[in-house]
Amino acid sequence: MTKRLALAAVAASLLCGAAQAQQGPIKVGVYGPFTGGSAGMGVSMRNGATLAADEINKSGGVLGRKIEVVARDDEARNEKGAQIMQELLEKEDVVAVLGPINTGVADASSRYAEEKHVPLIINASAGAKVNELFAQYPDNYVFRIAAGDLLQTEMVVKEALDIRKFKKPALLCDDTNYGQNGRAKMEKALEKRGVKAVYIGKFKIKDTDMTAQLQEAKAAGADVLLAYGIGPELAAVANSLSRIGWKVDMIGSWTLSMAAFIGNAGKNGDGATMPQTFIESGAKAGKQQTFVAEYEKKYNEKPISVAVAAAQGYDSMNLLAMAITQAGSTDGAKVKAALEDLKKPYDGITGHYAPPFTAKDHEAVKEANVMMGVVRDGKVVPPAAASSKK
Repeated sequence: MTKRLALAAVAASLLCGAAQAQQGPIKVGVYGPFTGGSAGMGVSMRNGATLAADEINKSGGVLGRKIEVVARDDEARNEKGAQIMQELLEKEDVVAVLGPINTGVADASSRYAEEKHVPLIINASAGAKVNELFAQYPDNYVFRIAAGDLLQTEMVVKEALDIRKFKKPALLCDDTNYGQNGRAKMEKALEKRGVKAVYIGKFKIKDTDMTAQLQEAKAAGADVLLAYGIGPELAAVANSLSRIGWKVDMIGSWTLSMAAFIGNAGKNGDGATMPQTFIESGAKAGKQQTFVAEYEKKYNEKPISVAVAAAQGYDSMNLLAMAITQAGSTDGAKVKAALEDLKKPYDGITGHYAPPFTAKDHEAVKEANVMMGVVRDGKVVPPAAASSKK
């Protein structure tokens, strides 16, 4: 009898522990560079996702449970990102992952989400593979709410050739996966228009002087500069343009909106133009303005260091919460299926999504969600505001 009682007590204890685990927090991994040259993007993205989680928790959580953000710094290193993804999935038992920032990190780590059948919502990396992964993983678990390189490069070339009517573009991109993916896609967008770049150059991360490349581009007769890189180096491009006295329009990747570009370039950054899913200074009444006010209050930061990354981080957490609620479960396959067929539209900071994803298209952001922002007097402004200040 004593033995039976002991076994019953053990069984009851196990059931109690399982019930408690079921009622514990819903862990969501968030990873990106929180230190180093890309930190502005990573920290803003993490802050946006955390702000959304805080709001969701204050409203009762998801399925009656709180969201717990498990954040990790990948330092913009591919191998570190892969290691972090494995730890999040195997040791932290997260139900989904949000991030990262850098293309190489995403490509090095996304396969673990596929193998473990855990949704990964990429909320900043523009160059990461998403829909391309269907060929290798028919049950693709990778989604994106950010303007991908294919969309961005088309908009950059459209702005330069179709709208501003330039005819001799020069391409200047960093030598990372991100920069070179952008270069290749810009070349294809130019080829569609029967145009070839008169100059193609590159630079390394941490380079501070692009004078030589720009002099070559100028000598080749370029009438517009299309640039792809990260904020600090793009600022070096703008400063080098000023150094050689070459006044040429600079149009490029969304990273021209980073505080690391605007702060380091100063007045030399004025006029730089880039695709944006959200522009803080153009925030509309209602949800967007509330987001800006709550973000600035919580993080004591005005303006937001990288508003696009913050907004996309915020939207990614809300979309995940909607999917878990609809699925009625944190099971990876059920959450993925809900993401692919969200019944309710989502009015986010970056736009209206109805629906954001389908079973065959995991790219939420379309051209309708993107506008061309312009740097003016130390901040990014919508195109109409930029025109009025010329």
